[in-house]
Amino acid sequence: MRKYLGIMAYKAIIAGASGLIGSSLLTILLNEPAYAEVTVLVRKKTGITHPKLTEIIIDFDRLDDFAGEINGHALFCCIGTTKKKTPDLTDYYKIEHDYPVKLGQLAVKNGVKQYHYVSSIGADKDSTAYYTRYKGQTEYDLQQLNLQSLHIYRPSILAGERKDYRPMEKFATGLLYIINPLLIGSLKKYRSIPAKTVAMAMYKQSINSEEGVFIHPSDQIKQIA
Repeated sequence: MRKYLGIMAYKAIIAGASGLIGSSLLTILLNEPAYAEVTVLVRKKTGITHPKLTEIIIDFDRLDDFAGEINGHALFCCIGTTKKKTPDLTDYYKIEHDYPVKLGQLAVKNGVKQYHYVSSIGADKDSTAYYTRYKGQTEYDLQQLNLQSLHIYRPSILAGERKDYRPMEKFATGLLYIINPLLIGSLKKYRSIPAKTVAMAMYKQSINSEEGVFIHPSDQIKQIA
């Protein structure tokens, strides 16, 4: 922790800062005085310059080589991929499960106080669908690490402009926009949610000092933000 604008402020680490949620989160943290330093772990440069920002070009297959960079108040894991980008399920599992868990292990080792992980609605380690099963397995393994504070976010379909074109997701988002008002009661968690809303909830939870494991369903994420 160091001073920013004359007040004591935190350091954050973001893995997955180029994605829909991660890029929104980066913008928030760079503009909030609660954070004095923001380190992003990226495969290639973001093109963003800011006095708070440090970019580290990283090989996620060699995370141990970058272990010293995983330090600070909060680690935000927004890593994810798609079947189109990563058709091989072995590589897919590595991105969706192995990288987030390894980051959690390094966070514990280096005394990072908080770990914020973007999961998905329906995450279940026993699911028959590989996407929700991988997310559920990651959640479970992160909970075994005894992190001081672990926040798991389970958003529904994300709304927002992506850099890559995902026609099926765009169609689903448009459809949910129409039927969102019909999803009430226990179905509210299935309403689409703006990526910026998820990012804001992550920021707000990170400036709380509660310890333990916290799972945030999509409808509760909206309330937090």
